[in-house]
Amino acid sequence: MKPEQEVELSPTDSLSRGEVGGGAPTEGPTTKRGLKSRHAQMIALGGTIGTGLFVGSGQALHMGGPVFLLVSYIIITILVYGVATATGEISSYLPVYGCSMSYYGTRYVSRSLGFTLGWVYWYVFAITVPAEINVTTLVIQYWNPPVHTAVWLTVVGVVIIACNCFPVKVYGETEFWFASTKVIGIIGLLIMAVCLFFGGGPSGDPTYFKYWSNPGPINEYLVEGGVGRLCAFVGTITFSVYAFAFAPELLVVTGGEMESPRQNIPKATVRYFYRLVTFYILGAFAIGFLVPSNHPDLLGGGSGAAASPWAIAIRDAGIRGLDSVVNGIIVMSAWSAGNSYLYLASRALYSLAIDGNAPKVFARCTKSGIPYVATAVSASFSLLAYLNLASTGATVFNWFVNLVNTGAFQSWICCCFIYLRYRKAIEVQGITDIPFRSKLQPYAAWVSLVGFSVLLLLQGFKVFVSGYWDTPTFITAYIGIVIFIVLYFGHRYTIGKNDRWALRPEEIDLVSGLDEILALEAPPPPSDKWYMQWKRVFE
Repeated sequence: MKPEQEVELSPTDSLSRGEVGGGAPTEGPTTKRGLKSRHAQMIALGGTIGTGLFVGSGQALHMGGPVFLLVSYIIITILVYGVATATGEISSYLPVYGCSMSYYGTRYVSRSLGFTLGWVYWYVFAITVPAEINVTTLVIQYWNPPVHTAVWLTVVGVVIIACNCFPVKVYGETEFWFASTKVIGIIGLLIMAVCLFFGGGPSGDPTYFKYWSNPGPINEYLVEGGVGRLCAFVGTITFSVYAFAFAPELLVVTGGEMESPRQNIPKATVRYFYRLVTFYILGAFAIGFLVPSNHPDLLGGGSGAAASPWAIAIRDAGIRGLDSVVNGIIVMSAWSAGNSYLYLASRALYSLAIDGNAPKVFARCTKSGIPYVATAVSASFSLLAYLNLASTGATVFNWFVNLVNTGAFQSWICCCFIYLRYRKAIEVQGITDIPFRSKLQPYAAWVSLVGFSVLLLLQGFKVFVSGYWDTPTFITAYIGIVIFIVLYFGHRYTIGKNDRWALRPEEIDLVSGLDEILALEAPPPPSDKWYMQWKRVFE
């Protein structure tokens, strides 16, 4: 490679196959474009909706109270949507096979950033799988089953791994119905919340905002007074990020195996905001008036307590049997989220191998397009779920939350930076064939970059409060930053020592392979008939 040049393309490099960016052309089977529009959009909507929203929101409520919970979800929604529109613009322009934000980091910024981000994605996605498995067993304990926890850990893990051993079409179809069930369940819970708010429960007593008066709209956390309320707000917003983590990245990864991605990614990105408002913000608002923040059964509210706030609200309202139904949906949601994160982890490792940043063995695929080596190695992290057997489930869950949140903050900061470099290159080179352009950009990217940078530093603030030092919490909150720095500078001063810190806008290749992608893109379907639009939902 020439000094001071990031990537030199050869005429044989294929962008559509994901070969541009330092990797050699792949031989043999590759991943397949088997995800339909409805798969991609539903996966983006419900793929990462799991225990963070259904159970973790209860700990956030316990920590900050209903007002801080609602405000935190609103702020995070705004920041995450800034990331989603940024990644949507990038991935819809060049939706390559095996694409990921690490690939775009290599292509638009530097090999060192792409290398670092790729490995960070892989280990964070991989450890999120045991996090979902872990909290699933906590939810199952709601029924006090006479079965050892190890059995549930094994059953949940096996199902998640098995779902990723089928072709992407099967994965897409499975996730479509998993996510659909979650969405229907959330809508039903919101309707139930409205009924209970106005006294539609068995007792006939309306909840109104009585829990905003007692125990109060906001809580004190760690210490008393104004400082305690500040700690409650910071703790709530940093913890709540877990419920939102990596949904924009999931849409990017599915773009590599999606039919007509230049048409479907923009649709899924725009609709993602409305879904955030409906399911996350309205859900947080409903939880705040259904359950008191000092309820002992909330995650973090008692020793080993881990009931979903939705199940608590139903049980306390006297609706028999429905709490078990909701818990069943939550268990299935965790399976679905774990399924999505294992998919993400395997594709992240596959993308690293395609890009030359991991051994080529991880690029091996079956004839049906499954990167089986990458999937097997990623699935091995599921064994971390057995940490639950040596410590309390709630404690282990919080360790995982710290690790995942740190990775999410780093990812979203890098996504914004990559987008800003891409946007600059588009402007400098005068590119006009842009399938998606958000009116909020590039301002939203700057806001999200600054916001998540601040939250990254505040992630483990609790250990710096007098009397609350905890070594495992400190390590899990900040070890991700150390890993990122070591990976980045390790690559920068070895393999990438002759590269620039960042490619100049005029050097970024925005053209190679674009014709191949356009040739594979199906013509947009007609939209003049309402029944044709309805029919396409089920195609």
